[in-house]
Amino acid sequence: MKTNYKFSNLCGTVYREGNIVFTPDGNSVYSPVGNRVTVFDLVNNKSHTFPFENRKNIAAIALSPDANVLISVDENGRALLVNVRRGVVLHHINFQKPVKAIKFSPDGKYIAVTHDSHVQVWRTPNHLVREFAPFVLHRTYTGHHDEVLSIEWAPDSKCFLTTSRDMTARLFTLDPLENFRPKTFAGHRDVVLGAYFSADCKTIYTVSRDGAVFIWKAKPKEEDSDSEEDDDEPVASTSRAPSQLTYEIANTRWGVHKRKYFQQPGTKVVCSTFHTGSNLLVVGFSTGVFGLWEMPSFSNIHTLSISQEKISSVAISPSGEWLAFGARKLGQLLVWEWQSESYILKQQGHYFDMNTLAYAPDGQNVATGGDDGKVKVWNTTSGFCFVTFTEHSSAVSAVEFAKQGQVLFTASLDGTVRAFDLIRYRNFRTFTSPSPVQFSCLAVDPSGEVVAAGSTDSFEIFLWSVQTGKLLDVLTGHEGPVSSLAFSPTGNVVASGSWDKTVRVWDVFTRSHVVEPYQMSADVLAVTFRPDGKELAASSLDGQIMFFDVSLGKQTSVIDGRKDISGGRKADDRMAASNNSSGKSFNSITYTADGQCILAGGNSKYVCIYDVREGVMVKKFQISQNLSLDGTEEFLDSRKVTDAGNVDLVDTRGDESDLEDRMDYSLPGVTRGDMSKRRYRQEARTKCVRFSPTGRAWAAASTEGLLIYSVDDSLAFDPFDLDIDLTPQSLLAVLAKGEYLKALVMAFRLNEKPLIHKVYESIPRQDVRLLARQLPLVYLNPMLRFVAEHLEKSPHLEFDLIWVTALLATHGRQLRDRSGEYASVFRILQKGLSDSEQTISRLCEENSSTLTYLIDQSRVKSTIPDVQMIVV
Repeated sequence: MKTNYKFSNLCGTVYREGNIVFTPDGNSVYSPVGNRVTVFDLVNNKSHTFPFENRKNIAAIALSPDANVLISVDENGRALLVNVRRGVVLHHINFQKPVKAIKFSPDGKYIAVTHDSHVQVWRTPNHLVREFAPFVLHRTYTGHHDEVLSIEWAPDSKCFLTTSRDMTARLFTLDPLENFRPKTFAGHRDVVLGAYFSADCKTIYTVSRDGAVFIWKAKPKEEDSDSEEDDDEPVASTSRAPSQLTYEIANTRWGVHKRKYFQQPGTKVVCSTFHTGSNLLVVGFSTGVFGLWEMPSFSNIHTLSISQEKISSVAISPSGEWLAFGARKLGQLLVWEWQSESYILKQQGHYFDMNTLAYAPDGQNVATGGDDGKVKVWNTTSGFCFVTFTEHSSAVSAVEFAKQGQVLFTASLDGTVRAFDLIRYRNFRTFTSPSPVQFSCLAVDPSGEVVAAGSTDSFEIFLWSVQTGKLLDVLTGHEGPVSSLAFSPTGNVVASGSWDKTVRVWDVFTRSHVVEPYQMSADVLAVTFRPDGKELAASSLDGQIMFFDVSLGKQTSVIDGRKDISGGRKADDRMAASNNSSGKSFNSITYTADGQCILAGGNSKYVCIYDVREGVMVKKFQISQNLSLDGTEEFLDSRKVTDAGNVDLVDTRGDESDLEDRMDYSLPGVTRGDMSKRRYRQEARTKCVRFSPTGRAWAAASTEGLLIYSVDDSLAFDPFDLDIDLTPQSLLAVLAKGEYLKALVMAFRLNEKPLIHKVYESIPRQDVRLLARQLPLVYLNPMLRFVAEHLEKSPHLEFDLIWVTALLATHGRQLRDRSGEYASVFRILQKGLSDSEQTISRLCEENSSTLTYLIDQSRVKSTIPDVQMIVV
């Protein structure tokens, strides 16, 4: 079995905190999700998460104007400079202080960063050349008396505006100008959140938290100087040649032209942005309301409520058509087209923890259930949630698909088991017990006709008929809460695990329910059947996984995973990690698609894969390196331990500057974890792990969200031309000589889509069959995948079909024997072919009358005899 799984996507979390950024073309949105960054492609309706991780939750991100470089800064000021196309970290830098805002200059040569009450400007490192000291500090700008909150560059990149908590905004020039002192824009009565230049830079707008907008213009000549200049600032004696625009901005004597107010009582401004092209000012309020105002007339275009919680971040696309909003408390991301008043994107993760997940039989969709009582279904290809069910009134404890994949069953602590139709998206069955109980686990018969659920308080297992909704049977015998249920894939038996340290296998369709329990050494946490139904695995509280032969009813082997899963100390641990018993057991186990290995996860940052036959660990995955979560550090920092306890455990939320952030409306004891402690730090843990039916991917419901790991196809070894001469220039030279096979292989080695596309479309159609026959097998998968993707976008339908026919005809036996590996490629190919067929058939149906007319006209023309023209 392949174990080269790598992180591929993060679903279930669309926004955590920080600022949202549009790409320069406006087609995608970058959103911080914990310590990662997710890109939402709004045009192709897809999303993907970069594989790099910051040390802690990301506080600010910035994208270069050419979209080649991304910089992400965490809560402590540690930043990563990332190559966007490759998703590779180029450089690290520590800004030493928490960063509130970071922004590239419009020409991309400088990066401005807030540094407490100062502003630092750094030269942008070259992402194409390796440098020893890539970050070079250009200048540090002082003058503010409190924390700087925002930075806005002028269009010529020679000056910028900053705003601060000291209720002022200031204008700085990038390089010193003769006789120039930084300008101060004062007069606001609350924190200034944003300052913006107009398109012609003759007007400046400042927005404060109390809902005031000041419009600044040049003062008339006869007016005296006001408080816009600081006498304590030194006059720069040296200067470089500034641009004409900078010279005009710097020498303008700015004064308040008008004062405008949003007139939104009982709310504060939280975030704002300005689009210079259309003079649109977008403002987000603490009540979830946002508004659009056209400047400088200050005419209100829209005022809409899009969320029940505070809007944390707002961004506007370069064209000014789309607005992106992020709500931190709800974990919500919205993209709104204000002209048509419609949603381009509306995504929200689970409000509380994600408890459980299940793969659909085709592996395309994943269903998740959370503590918020919601059930969400995610598409693994696009990464988007396409349906949310809110019928449950309490935490969802288990979800399961029927074998056909069109019905989803869910169990909840509200005492109901529900069946949802995934075609009409409705709840068509609700199963309940005679007396109210809390359901902790769920299992569905392979035929999809019987559903079983186990309870935590009555220790019973209930079985219902899906067709009628009636209770069929109640299985009793357990002496503790039922923790896990699993139907055999082939037989009529169901296995149940309980906290009474037993596993029972029930034959549910016979009259007698007498079972011989399998005795375990500790409380049973999870049970699962091998895909062929002949073996049963059960994990217990002491970290062991025991395997039983179902037909013989005896234990066959055992795996001790205590040392493998243990790792990561919590901030309040009083003992070493090696002596701590918590987090050293597997809460969820699942077999791989071929049944050779088992995947296991629990209250730890690790997920392990074991070889069942050998009883050894094959690979261990760390689900998160986010130090903002509890339990990710291997060793605690003794410098943080004081007489009052660990500094990390001090709840500093009461020191927040905004009143709504300081307020805590939760009741004592309702937070997750120890009821005697008011804990708010989340722990790194895995609630549920599941393997995809195709065997190409696995998913984990974790604190971070829905993590999806898939097989890394780039690890296939190919010794072709492993030298320094393999460059795009050499590839083009080979292509010019007409060596198409060599050029194609070189393009796949370089793995550059534009080069592969160029070589592919340069191949003559008469050579396709020969090239398909000579293509090395290691490139068969990427070649089929490329042709399938090309089929969706290119108008060269016949050329693509010739390639598909040649590849399938030549390598048919190879594809049939290894159908599991090529399953995902087959699905993409089938989708492309079916879409093309539907497009052509629809086109023909729409133009059938025109085609009939043309055929009739050709027949009429052929029946008219030729008339010779006689010229007299």
